[in-house]
Order: sequence, then C-alpha cells, then structure tokens
Amino acid sequence: MLAVPFLAGTLLGSPRWAHLPLLAAWLLGYMATYHAQQWLRLSRLSRNPKAPRRHIRPALVFGAAFAVLGLPLAYRYPWLLAACLVAVPFVAANTWYARRNKERALVNGLLAVVPACGMLLVTYRLGEGSWGALGPALACLLYFAGTVPYVKTMIRERNSRTYYRGSVTYHALAIPAAALLSPWLALPFAAYLVRALVLPGRGVKVPVVGAIEVMGSVALLVTLLLAF
Repeated sequence: MLAVPFLAGTLLGSPRWAHLPLLAAWLLGYMATYHAQQWLRLSRLSRNPKAPRRHIRPALVFGAAFAVLGLPLAYRYPWLLAACLVAVPFVAANTWYARRNKERALVNGLLAVVPACGMLLVTYRLGEGSWGALGPALACLLYFAGTVPYVKTMIRERNSRTYYRGSVTYHALAIPAAALLSPWLALPFAAYLVRALVLPGRGVKVPVVGAIEVMGSVALLVTLLLAF
C-alpha cells in the first residue's frame, strides 16, 4: 500500500531525483506517525509505563528525519504542503482510532488507504507537473480498499459470513468500476474476485495471505504501467 501507488505515479510520469528523498520522507513520516499513535494508545491502555515510552524515541527520531528531508522538498515544491494538508484529516482519524485501541476497525483501514493511494497523484505531479493521473489513483483505491475486508475474512473475521458476503460483493462491483478506468484492469480485478470467493475458510496461513497480496499488488502495478 505504501509502495505501489508511489511507484506507479513515479513510473507513469517522469522519474526525477527528487522522488528518492520524497520516498524516504514518505516512509519516515509513516513510521513516525505509527510510533506516535502507539504511544498514545499504550499511554491510555497499558499499566506498564515502559510500554508507551518505547515508542517515544522512534517517533522523535523518525519525525526529525522526516523533517530534515521534507522541509527542503516543501521549500522546492510548495504544493507538497497542500498535499499534506489534504492527508491531515485521514491521519487524524487513524490517530483517533489508535488512541481508542480500534486500529482494526473496518473504517479505520479504509481511511488509511486514501492518503496512501493519493501518493500516486503526488509522485506523478512531481514528475509531470500536473495532476493527470486520477484514473490510476482510483484503480489503486479500488484495489487497496478491497484488501481491507478481504484480509479480515482471512484472519480476524474468518468465521463471519457478513464480512465474506461484503467482501465478495465489493470485489464483484469493483470489476466493472475498474473496467471503466481501463478495460485491462478487468483482468487483475477478476483475479481479486476469485481469491475473495475461494480462499476464505480454507485455513490459508497468514504468511501465504501476505504473499498473495504482494503478488496482487505487483499485478496491479504492472497493469497500471501497461494500461496508462
């Protein structure tokens, strides 16, 4: 989710050296936010004061490194600040869920997908100077939003018929939606529907679930590069 939209926007546009510090800043910002959210969550829930403290130093270190890389980029490309502001409500919502120990909530997962897929627009804009990659960004959003309920049917909600039906219905509807963006996208999205139909309830191990999603992500990236 962090890599595919970033790479798609970069490769669909014109790769620049500035994409490298942007990638580093993107990953560092994610890690800083994660540790800050864990500090908030554990400060509220844990009786062991050492538990939340373990996240303070990583949050500060990653946050400082993010600032070192991000501030020069923002100076060179001021529009990046506007992109950050757009992401703020989603990060704030994720932080709210984390503080209440509800990180696994369906809505929280869907909210996290939006800014990650929005990075496709950012990296494309950095290379091409325009926001002309809405179709690929929507395709990423369709796929990664679908992974949220699907992965739940494989792990935490593997016995829930409601989640299973919801996941299958979503993936069935995603095929024509993706085909409207590009007919080629119907191929990987059909495969995503098959895996959502067949794999839940078969006792697939977590590492295998992850490996399948990596292959699905790579398939999406390749299709985007060929279709757009």
